[in-house]
Amino acid sequence: MSQDPTPPFDHELERGLANRRAAMSDAFVDRAFAHATSFNAEFQNFMTRYAWQGVWGRPGLDWSSRRLIVLAITSALGRWEEFDGHLRGALTPGNEGALTVDQLREALIQFAIYAGVPAANTAMVRATGILRELGYEVTPQPADQAAHPGTGRSVFTTSRPRQHASVRTPRRGAPRATFFFSHALGQDHSMWDGVADELAEHHTLVCADTRGHGRSDLSGGAFTLADLADDAARLLDELEARGLCSGPVVWVGLSMGGMVGQEFALRHAARLRALVLANTTGQYPATGRQAMNERLAAARDRGLDAIAEGTMSRFFTQDFRAGRGAATVARARRLFEATDPQAYLACGSAVREVDTLSRLHEIEVPALVISGAHDEGTPPAMAQALHAGIAGSKLVTLEAAHLSAVEQPRAFAQELLRFVGGL
Repeated sequence: MSQDPTPPFDHELERGLANRRAAMSDAFVDRAFAHATSFNAEFQNFMTRYAWQGVWGRPGLDWSSRRLIVLAITSALGRWEEFDGHLRGALTPGNEGALTVDQLREALIQFAIYAGVPAANTAMVRATGILRELGYEVTPQPADQAAHPGTGRSVFTTSRPRQHASVRTPRRGAPRATFFFSHALGQDHSMWDGVADELAEHHTLVCADTRGHGRSDLSGGAFTLADLADDAARLLDELEARGLCSGPVVWVGLSMGGMVGQEFALRHAARLRALVLANTTGQYPATGRQAMNERLAAARDRGLDAIAEGTMSRFFTQDFRAGRGAATVARARRLFEATDPQAYLACGSAVREVDTLSRLHEIEVPALVISGAHDEGTPPAMAQALHAGIAGSKLVTLEAAHLSAVEQPRAFAQELLRFVGGL
């Protein structure tokens, strides 16, 4: 009887191989297996089963964490070939648990403390080369112009419902302006981190949590966008009383935050130096209201998880979701799914009723309207209507979907600086 030459299906090997391909890319694994010989083939099999399935297949840590651990150990031990391979895998768009450039930078800075400066310095040099190899933009920047942006000081109001904000004071000198950031529905103040990092050197930054989001309390009963604008005024009153910010603010609101900003401009004009409305509207058409009703009903009946995927597809462009923005999208999704369902329903109901178009002519402060070229939730036509309704306003369009400040934080911040610089 002839013997079947096909080896039996090895579940651990196949699972490990799938993990290895997801982490390191098909090309990397194909190269490794192509170099297998009668001498080392068993080692490749062993490593794939025990490292890539036995360890990487365990549920206790996410893959981003495992990647950082591997990079830390290989850099500390000077295993640079292994470091390079894992770093390419960690930075390749679409790979499972891919790292952002910011995550990599922070990890390498921490490596310097625990693994030593020489190892971290070598890791920085090699990482810079790999970033460029993979097509990332690594531009020159003098070291004396670099400083950690910080994460801000958490502040809560003493009045109720309790409001929370993260407040950053400028790293250098007196503030050139005070920015008040108001986030989108289903996010929180950290949505603005990328933009805030770009502005932190010379400005005071107040990143607030809207009622029921983040660490801000949710009051009982229904409320309106005007109520949320009054919340912001109350928060600013307390921050100014504590000496944490001063003077009229530049309101920067995205989506729901832009709707609240319109009400703030109409109700508290003396508190404003300027108004920035991003990816927002002054009124939804009947089709938009119907779509909002359907999302609210789905959230009420099946939970936010049920609408998370569709929400992310509106928040970000397909290229961003599938490429370098995968980790950012995953973070936005976690924030969305962690939102208090009652807060989502209450704020969503307020958002659905936005109705400021007929009053925009009353806004007299300088205004900038930002749209996303690929925004399906509040398309450029809605931004054009805001621009037309606010006399003297400026209009810019970014290559982004709905969360333009998250997808294009540097470009968004540059538009803010250009706008404020001309006030």
